[in-house]
Amino acid sequence: MNPLFAEPPVTDGHAATVRALTRVSAPPLVPELSLHLAEEPFATWEATRHGRAASEVPPPFWAFAWAGGQALARHVLDHPETVAGRRVLDLASGSGLVAISAALAGARSVTACDIDPLAVTAIGLNAALNGVRVDVLSEDVLGRDLDGVDLILAGDVCYDADLAGAMMAFLRAQRRRGREVLLGDPLRPYLPDGLTAVARYEVGGTANLEERAVTAAAVFAIPG
Repeated sequence: MNPLFAEPPVTDGHAATVRALTRVSAPPLVPELSLHLAEEPFATWEATRHGRAASEVPPPFWAFAWAGGQALARHVLDHPETVAGRRVLDLASGSGLVAISAALAGARSVTACDIDPLAVTAIGLNAALNGVRVDVLSEDVLGRDLDGVDLILAGDVCYDADLAGAMMAFLRAQRRRGREVLLGDPLRPYLPDGLTAVARYEVGGTANLEERAVTAAAVFAIPG
């Protein structure tokens, strides 16, 4: 493992929470995977709070297979040459869907990055479900350079104006340093111009997240 990346411990309490709030199922666009997924976002968020203020608890993004991540995972699995033999970082990994797909597609190593402790636990549980090794980095990397990474994958990171700006500044900087970057996104308003579309998908089963049964999503590259 690259010394930059440390796998944090998975606590029994976090694992119990993930299991209690989810059931094992397959994302519609990536049926070959099994993940701990929830069915209803607002009820799941309330359940993670346990009486704490909403500001103290991040939304449970880890509990859902978002459309952009599904598109990116599908692309990686259908085009394993994208990741084969490469050192991959999955940024804002959430459930670990994209990271697990990269591992299954033959990446040399895969690190999933997320700052939510429950996401860290969910990634570990989901990787085990699918029989792959995924290292976990549980810290904010946006203000730093990355060693030991060839390819950055980022699903659904442009859902908020401020976050999209910070994410894209980081990703463009990494691209200038020679790392390839692929994004998966359901064409949200904050997705910037200047990206190259490399694949498009129709993601079913998104009514509980996107208020429509089928969501258009695409995979984009940042030009060099």
